[in-house]
Amino acid sequence: MSKISEYLNEHILGEVTQNKAIRERFSRDGSVLTIKPEVIVFPRTTNDIRKVARLSWQLAEKGHVLSVTARGFGADATGGSIGSGAIVNTTAHLNKILYYPSDKQRIVHVQPGISCASLNQMLSLRGLAVPAFPESAVNSTVGGALANNSRGPLSGVYGGVGDWVEKLEVVLANGDVIETGRISKHDVNKKIGLQTFEGEIYRKIDGLIEDYEDLINTELKDKRYGNTGYSGIADVKAKDGSMDLTPLFVGSQGTLGIVSEIILRTEYLSQESISGIMVFKSFEEARDFADELKRLDLTILEILDGKLYAMAQDQGKKYPFFNTPEDDFEVGTVLYWKYIDDKHRHRNKKFKKIRKLAEKQGVISLDSETTDETELLAIRDVAGSLYMTEDNNQSMPPIIDGARVPGARMEEFLGEIAKLESKHHLALPIHLNVLDETVFIRTHFHLDRVTDKQKMIKLITDFANVVDVCGGDFIFDASEGRVKANASYSLLDDKTTELYKSIRNVFDPFGTLNPGVKQQVPFKELVDMLRSSYDVADRAHFAPTT
Repeated sequence: MSKISEYLNEHILGEVTQNKAIRERFSRDGSVLTIKPEVIVFPRTTNDIRKVARLSWQLAEKGHVLSVTARGFGADATGGSIGSGAIVNTTAHLNKILYYPSDKQRIVHVQPGISCASLNQMLSLRGLAVPAFPESAVNSTVGGALANNSRGPLSGVYGGVGDWVEKLEVVLANGDVIETGRISKHDVNKKIGLQTFEGEIYRKIDGLIEDYEDLINTELKDKRYGNTGYSGIADVKAKDGSMDLTPLFVGSQGTLGIVSEIILRTEYLSQESISGIMVFKSFEEARDFADELKRLDLTILEILDGKLYAMAQDQGKKYPFFNTPEDDFEVGTVLYWKYIDDKHRHRNKKFKKIRKLAEKQGVISLDSETTDETELLAIRDVAGSLYMTEDNNQSMPPIIDGARVPGARMEEFLGEIAKLESKHHLALPIHLNVLDETVFIRTHFHLDRVTDKQKMIKLITDFANVVDVCGGDFIFDASEGRVKANASYSLLDDKTTELYKSIRNVFDPFGTLNPGVKQQVPFKELVDMLRSSYDVADRAHFAPTT
């Protein structure tokens, strides 16, 4: 056992290990990358995290960098939850609800290691939920969802996880603990006067907001670059002089501090819903029909490329809409809709309107009044079956999921995607969340082939450029991590890049917090991190679950 493990085992309540098998397990996350850590820490208290951070800081002061990476279940698809130093895993012990919502205050106070699904399941007993949680709720912790500012299937109505965060407890790089939340101008001045690391952070962040005022109030205020970098700086200081550091930590992937407690708002969310599937011959027809449905204020509205169903059918899956009397009918696109409301009258009224539109259009349609909702959901989740391909060397890694493309530019975007398919000789089937304009695309790669690895990295860059040309946000559904950092930062102007580097340096002057994440990485270094497989076990663990 190394001196680092010995020291930590002596000083923390949790467990520390350098076991080879455990280190190997924590060398992978939901991404296509792998990095073997030096030590794994399972903290039991915030004080345990403080001691890890403090040790890392003290070593860095002497020129020895022990990086610290916070990790939940490791569902991060961008390589943001792996690192070469110490992995601080929160799921073993820091997974509790500390305070339940009351009748007066619909807030919940949790530790970062609790799963999003477990939290919402417990909240549902009171009719409540955090409706922004991601699709992979079973495999995502609240801390991980916050670190990525993830968005879920209800994001078109409820936004991202960051929109539901009230306050945070954060362990800083030097081991100090701060609480975030909006504080008045008077209290800001008190913070600025502190001769502590926290005081230094407030002074420097306030200075950066002043120095980059024009940039912050224009492009960053409009969220021009989505979750790339630290665009949350635009929401830190209000016109009345009050400040809240919370937006900086949301989407920061543990590069500014380690979140140890989280206070979230909750909302009443009915368990009653109706849903349906419609089949169209083309993506264009489905989009036109979706424009009609958008007027009905649905909760979920998605369009799925028919290529996904053709691929699934090749693997033996069967879908009811393939059994059509029209011999020449070809499934070009599937539209999925869902409406959540506890009032039967409202649901019935919505049913009638949707059926009337479907009959007028003459489309094949299934809905939850005649078909079990579980079956409809299985049809919608076609991608889940594709991840389980029988070809052990072939996989569909999540490398270009989660971009946002303005609806008005969708036709242009589809044309550019067709060009990419031709250029890279790949099928790029699209899954579109219509309500928040988020695009998910998966395609097959053989990661044991050098040519496919090179093609994958090139595709990420080309796709980022396509999204940018079409006026969209390459990094929207989650943060950029390692996998997308080079492509996303290449889209930024020099002044924005300079600001983001300055923000990071304020919080992490020694570069100990998740280095290599949300930063550009040399091409060769990135290639060296690529796995040679993205196997069935990984896909089974990280497959989307609703």
